[in-house]
Amino acid sequence: MEEELDKEAIGHELAACIAEARELRAARTSDPAPDDFPRLKEWQAARLARGYADLLASERYKPAAEFFLSDLYGPKDFRTRDEELARVVPIMVRVLPARALMTLLEAVKMDTLSESLDTAMVLALRKVGKSRNIDWPAYVAAYRSCGRKKDRELQIALIDKIGKTLDRLTRMPLIHFSLKMMSGPAHLAGLGALHSFLQRGFDAFSFMRGADEFLQIVIERETALMKELFANPDAPSPGH
Repeated sequence: MEEELDKEAIGHELAACIAEARELRAARTSDPAPDDFPRLKEWQAARLARGYADLLASERYKPAAEFFLSDLYGPKDFRTRDEELARVVPIMVRVLPARALMTLLEAVKMDTLSESLDTAMVLALRKVGKSRNIDWPAYVAAYRSCGRKKDRELQIALIDKIGKTLDRLTRMPLIHFSLKMMSGPAHLAGLGALHSFLQRGFDAFSFMRGADEFLQIVIERETALMKELFANPDAPSPGH
């Protein structure tokens, strides 16, 4: 019964986060230069690929690194996933274990927070005329002018939580069986993007066979970079 109560609470929070993420993206439809937002995401994805080139080159860590860069931090458009989620939250509360629901909640929280921070970054880059031609000095200046250190810290904390939750899920045999059984029905029901997200995360972390070292590397690097950016207006670009 306790798990059911927890799942209900997760479901309510998940629905609220999905609504917030959708509102943020919908607001951009009337923006005079909507391409600035995916442009920033692509630039950030390239920065992350350089900063984590060693993990991407690692046989053990490559799938997990790719999952983080594409599904959590990358330029992917999550509107389809969120639309699917919004339709089936009550069903998922009934059929998914609490930990699987938490993975979705943390991922949507991460996405919503990233969308909000990206909006602030684009506006800051526009002030210096760099939203269409982003370079590292302009990025650092925009990052510092936005402030929001607590939100940056939360963003990093969510990476850690998502990773640890996925790692725990890989030790639950029922999850592996359920995901495989859900594949066909999920796609037929128009829930392909949602199922693919869960499957990619599960597969990436299963392949790694233990996420502690991977997550420690990511959290340490992102925390160090965040501190450097706030402390030093001439912070060097990582990966160079």
